[in-house]
Amino acid sequence: MQVHALARHFGSLLRHPVTFDDGTGGPGAPVNPEPAPWARTYPTPGSRARALAAYGEAVFGFTPLDTIELDLPAVGLKGIACVLPETVPAGRRHGHRVHVKGMLLSEQAEEMLPEWAFFVRCVVDAESLRPTASRESLYEDDTLAAVRDALAERLRAWIARAAASDPDLLTRFLHAHHLAVKSLAVHDDEILRMLLPWLPFETTDGHTTLDAFARTHRTVLVTSSVEEFRQVAAIASAAGLGVVNGGYTYDRELVHRLPEIRVEASVADLDPTTLTAHLDPVDRETELAAAAYLAQARDALAVFDCDVALRTFQPVSAPALLLDSREARHERTRSQLAREQEGGLWGDILGALRQEAPRAQLILNQLNPLVRTAISIDAPELARTSAEALYGQAALLSRRPLRPSESSLINRSFLDLLAHALRKDS
Repeated sequence: MQVHALARHFGSLLRHPVTFDDGTGGPGAPVNPEPAPWARTYPTPGSRARALAAYGEAVFGFTPLDTIELDLPAVGLKGIACVLPETVPAGRRHGHRVHVKGMLLSEQAEEMLPEWAFFVRCVVDAESLRPTASRESLYEDDTLAAVRDALAERLRAWIARAAASDPDLLTRFLHAHHLAVKSLAVHDDEILRMLLPWLPFETTDGHTTLDAFARTHRTVLVTSSVEEFRQVAAIASAAGLGVVNGGYTYDRELVHRLPEIRVEASVADLDPTTLTAHLDPVDRETELAAAAYLAQARDALAVFDCDVALRTFQPVSAPALLLDSREARHERTRSQLAREQEGGLWGDILGALRQEAPRAQLILNQLNPLVRTAISIDAPELARTSAEALYGQAALLSRRPLRPSESSLINRSFLDLLAHALRKDS
């Protein structure tokens, strides 16, 4: 009982300034700091906001992007949340400064907020939260869970107010913390409706909001990986297709939820056949003239399960496009394992799993001068080497990891072309 009475006594001292005589007969010096800034009165809302921001900077060492007042009368909690002005790694949780009944309990209390709220740091004083026996953190009970949920609602309300009344603040917030908001929007329908149109995505129109992109492209296509987006971005853009890079965390899932916000929008996964259908075919005479070269190219690239076709597309500077879906690569890996295990138990199992997945496609651009020269080659060996070189260059442009056989092909085709050029010069 004495311990609890002493704690209440010191808590009262920390909440009310106390002075002592300094020996000079003048005013006493304050024993404890002034009341917290949220407990004071200010002449204007602007002066209050500046005082809260200055306090947050003094406590945490950064100038807040904004401050959010926290007030939960039911548990006697007051304080502020300071919005971090810079991007932080997803999932990285900051500690919060927590006072219980006026006494500092912890400066690293991570349990005050949910994991998705890693874009703020809080300083609060609470009456009803219970410290652990070590008095270094908060006791996890129903009261703390309710406080955490209530503070999360305060953060959601702040985001909603920024979206509704302060576009400049919202833009600065999303620029720094779009990943945090995306992680929240995946599981929070209210945040999804409010902020999905504002969130930035990488698209064939550059980095833009999904709302602006959907106004330009009625059908929004989304890739399943970053490398697939890089393979097709330039050519899809030239063909007038609207493609979003869905390879980053949360992006593909969020793009597919766009029709929930804009009912007129249509979203589909980008399939290689979709892009191929938007490439212009060559005329019959050109196709017949290139038939021999295309046959030799298909034979040379059969080891990669790659078909070869001739089309016309922009930009002219791109000689070839390699369309290689993830499903096709997985199927080739299964096939290779089945061949290596042929005759054994694993070979039978992998053979039974074989699917008719689409093959990779090397699309040659007939508008490109290099391709027009290549399809007119009469020498079979040189034709094969040129096809291998075009495949290697397209694989490099796709920026996906190269298999050892592809790296070997690139080196070999380069040396063979160099040797041919030197022999021709001689």
